[in-house]
Amino acid sequence: MSPDELVYLGILAASIPAGFLFRYLSPPGKQGAALLLGLSVTIATCNIHTLHSLVTVIGTWIIIKSSWKHAPALSLSWTFLYLLFFRLVTWFGLPPPTPFANAVQLLLTLKMVSLANEVKTFHMEKKKDVSSFSKSPVVGGLSEEPSLYDILSYSYCYVGIMTGPFFRFQTYADWLMQPAPLALPGLAPCLQRLKLVPVYGALFLAVNSVFPLAYVRTDDFLDQNYFFRLFYMIAVFFVFRMRFYAAWCGAEAGCISAGLGCYPEKSLCKPGGGPTVNYSPDPSVEEEYDFKTIQNIDCYNTDFCVKVRHGMRYWNMTVQWWLHHYIYPNSPFKAYALKAGWTMFISAYWHGLHVGYYLSFLTIPLCIAAESAMEASVRAKLGPRGQNIFDWVHWFLKMRAYDYMCMGFVLLQASDTINYWTSIYFIMHIIAVCCIVVGKVLGGGRREGRRGEKEEKREGGKVEEVNKKPGEKTD
Repeated sequence: MSPDELVYLGILAASIPAGFLFRYLSPPGKQGAALLLGLSVTIATCNIHTLHSLVTVIGTWIIIKSSWKHAPALSLSWTFLYLLFFRLVTWFGLPPPTPFANAVQLLLTLKMVSLANEVKTFHMEKKKDVSSFSKSPVVGGLSEEPSLYDILSYSYCYVGIMTGPFFRFQTYADWLMQPAPLALPGLAPCLQRLKLVPVYGALFLAVNSVFPLAYVRTDDFLDQNYFFRLFYMIAVFFVFRMRFYAAWCGAEAGCISAGLGCYPEKSLCKPGGGPTVNYSPDPSVEEEYDFKTIQNIDCYNTDFCVKVRHGMRYWNMTVQWWLHHYIYPNSPFKAYALKAGWTMFISAYWHGLHVGYYLSFLTIPLCIAAESAMEASVRAKLGPRGQNIFDWVHWFLKMRAYDYMCMGFVLLQASDTINYWTSIYFIMHIIAVCCIVVGKVLGGGRREGRRGEKEEKREGGKVEEVNKKPGEKTD
């Protein structure tokens, strides 16, 4: 492990016991202590580069105070333009930011755009209340506009400050105002989330030592036989998954220990978004709670869901919610494939400027179009047994597609990514194009495309088929 990874690990490990201590604090004490701890961690790891995040926060606050009505669009423009400056600071003679500063900046960008949208919704509902003389039934809406101190506290809250998960300002406010935090579940769900982390960590270290990424960039790698080169992407993506499974499960445990994102099950929470229905506590009934609001990874479904489209929903789930609510609906395009492509382009830009991100993310719409065409033209015409076989083949190709795209994500450079894809003859691109052609020849794709768009429009985006595994029957 690199020194930076050890620092990340230390921050994650320390946040878990610290979270249990925060349950004993009053709301003002919790807010101040979380801000102080988060700001201390940021300054210690980012040094002078902490100013980047501070400028972003102050800029967003000015936008919200100046024009709450246009704050969502302006905050998105502001934070994304600042990301560009942040990544090109060396062009201006400034020192390059640390990896920790980059992690803080990424999560802060999500928070500021979400905050601007929440504030606009608050003011819009407030105007409705005045005109109709009745309380609007907004789910998870703000009760007042946050002050600068509130925004700073939210921005630098120690929970997930570098590793995520993303959470809305309202989730943060609900955490501060929990009436009985010590009575909420903590230790059991925390241990449940941590139980496989040692396994993920051990697998990451073991497989990474046998299949190092750096070997892909060597001439010796290109001299290996085709099937070895093809298999290597499977090993690399496995290492990639184990690394993030361990990190995100640990980050979720830090949220759970503090009680952040703890809501009654009847509130039907979505990762990132929080409650989707209004709820009120019933003193006569013992509540069941969950932490779905801060769930960032579903390891099992990431590996075993059937479709490329559905696989994205189980990976980095809180960020996927953010993209689904703030980017996808505001796409300049109307066609589903183009809207998905636009969303993937924004996601790639958010991750960084390396060409490998764009090559990877912009391959996703091609894969989605391929699987949609094949489902409409082939699967729909098969019987139950045929559909079962089709789903297993679909799952296998879905995993290979993610293996393939992961190489661009980790190699980063255009030359390295293209060299690797060339060494395996762009196999997944070719398969995807062939599937689209077959779908067109057999007469399908349009119906499935409309169906996919309807799925995306549903709140939370989860339909019954998302949870279907290979071999299960679909209605």
